[in-house]
Formats: sequence, structure tokens, C-alpha cells
Amino acid sequence: MYTFKKEERLCNKKLIDGLFHNGSSFLCYPFKASWMLTDGEQQFPVQIVFSVAKKRYKRAVDRNLVKRRMREAYRLNKQAQLYNVLNSSGKKLVLSISYIGKEISPYEFFEKKMLKLLTQLAGEVVK
Repeated sequence: MYTFKKEERLCNKKLIDGLFHNGSSFLCYPFKASWMLTDGEQQFPVQIVFSVAKKRYKRAVDRNLVKRRMREAYRLNKQAQLYNVLNSSGKKLVLSISYIGKEISPYEFFEKKMLKLLTQLAGEVVK
């Protein structure tokens, strides 16, 4: 339930290109979410990629810290906020979450904002 396996990560270049060219997106500061419904055979309801701009955070340790906090907040909240909604509606999607914040906040802030983002995403997907 609270796992984040390799199969949940979005690695397919064609899917990533399609996501950024044909997908929908919204802002939920400090995150920008891009998503697209897919009909592919996925083991999990969501395939996701996390990104942090190299332009904003020059040091890799800073980028990795932000990505680690994003992944952890997602891992703990995905089931209740997103998977249950997607499974009940039978939809699958690919998702990208980019960090656009200006400073590295504590984990509690990341978790609160990730909850808000996942709730907003579930609402948009069901529409």
C-alpha cells in the first residue's frame, strides 16, 4: 500500500513527450502538475515522474533533497487521495509533478501541499 515501485515511475520517452505536448496542467504552488489520461496497459493507476529545475537549484544535493521529499509525500498519500478515485472510475493516467518553489521547505509543508495537489487532481480527472 505505501510502496513506490519501479513500475510506478514514468520512464517511457514517448509517454513523457505526449504528456507535455497533449496533457493538461495546473498550478498548486509550489508544484506544477501535468497529467494525461492513458489507455495503456499499466500495472498501477498512475505512472509518475518528479522533476526539479536545474536552473533554480544548481547543486544536485538540493535537487535530490526536494525530489526525495516530494516522492515521500506522494508515496504516503497516493492511495487515499488518488488511487481509490481512479480505481473506482476505471481510469489510468500519466503524471508529472515539477517543483517550482523558490526555497527548500520542511517536509511537513511538502506533505500538506501534496495532499492539496492530489485532491485537486482527483477532482479534475473525475470531471
